[in-house]
Amino acid sequence: MRKKLLLLVVGLATIIALSACGQKTKDDVVEELTNNLKQMKSYKANAKMTLEMGTESQAYDIEIWHKNPFYYRVNLKNAEEKKQSQMILRNDDGVFVLTPALNKSFRFQSDWPKNSSQAYLYESLVEDILQDKDAVFTVEKDHYVFETKTRYQNNKMLPIQEIKLSKKNLAPISVKVMDADRKVLVTVDFSSIKFDSTFDKNDFDMKKNMTGAQLEVPVMADVEDKEFSVKYPTADIPGVSLKEENEIKTENGKRVILTYEGEDKAFTLVQERVHAVTTVSDISTSTFIKGEPVDLGFTIGAITENSIMWTHKGVEYLIASNDLSAEEMVMVARSIQDENKVK
Repeated sequence: MRKKLLLLVVGLATIIALSACGQKTKDDVVEELTNNLKQMKSYKANAKMTLEMGTESQAYDIEIWHKNPFYYRVNLKNAEEKKQSQMILRNDDGVFVLTPALNKSFRFQSDWPKNSSQAYLYESLVEDILQDKDAVFTVEKDHYVFETKTRYQNNKMLPIQEIKLSKKNLAPISVKVMDADRKVLVTVDFSSIKFDSTFDKNDFDMKKNMTGAQLEVPVMADVEDKEFSVKYPTADIPGVSLKEENEIKTENGKRVILTYEGEDKAFTLVQERVHAVTTVSDISTSTFIKGEPVDLGFTIGAITENSIMWTHKGVEYLIASNDLSAEEMVMVARSIQDENKVK
């Protein structure tokens, strides 16, 4: 009887071992991702990014091109408002953010996208997995799923993300970025990705991409209404409130300056109708910023040590402060686009 029982136990153990055969462990997948990252030369990907950071969700169609070692072209097209479409470029001349509808570009002194999470860049997602030794790993029927910490430098409000990869080739399937309460605020769904893609010599050229983008998004006409509704931040900075509001007439309409003060912190918010550059030749001169591109959800802005600037629906916004942290400036900027605007 004991012999039969022993044989039964051994048999069950063998069945369990055989059933597990071929199932990759977390270490197996991490090792394969490491090798993929080392061997990857280029890729083209398409995705849809949905943001839930205000009263209404924002959706973008994203086209991503990457070629080693540091060439990038990320085309973000607003699904509903084409004039809000933007492009991030990195080439031999630096990092650029293009706004085709305004015929304007910013050039950054930046190492973007290094050292920070980027939910729509494959290599960034892999780095997030590799750097989080405590990442939670689960296996689904067709996918491997990692829950990791994020590496956002200017946004500590999004500390967690879920990365879903295909079992077939470890290609990205989806990314969900969450706040501390695990509420999903950013979702990226990949529709395609092609590794080892080929590129032409000028595919990452700034002028070529600006001209090409303007075939889809024409430059804003000068006859556009120069008036705009003043917006007020809804973010809560303890002890800080609106102390003064001034309006100055300009050739483009008006400039509104809001001054917020508190016992320990203060900031100034400037709003002004932006003036579109009317000739394509003018794009050769980009505005240079010693800062970083920053994803505000509804647009790509520019953040420095003491300021953050962005354009939305033809209005340029600037927050300047010697007191607010980068995270606080981002929080205030995002809250300005909230539909529930109060003083």
